[in-house]
Amino acid sequence: MNIIKTFINYCKACYDELAHKVTWPSRKELTQSAVVVLSASLIIAVVVWLMDVAFKAVMSSIYPN
Repeated sequence: MNIIKTFINYCKACYDELAHKVTWPSRKELTQSAVVVLSASLIIAVVVWLMDVAFKAVMSSIYPN
């Protein structure tokens, strides 16, 4: 029975923290963060693609068909 009360208290504490103590971002902040993440992802994808193209060119010159 003690384990059930502990679990219920844990759930209440989690709810209290999420409902009253956490500061949620505004729509503008969330949009700005999403744009930053998408831009960084695109830049990293392009860099990886360029490295792949360069590696393929180097390997093709070392090991021709």
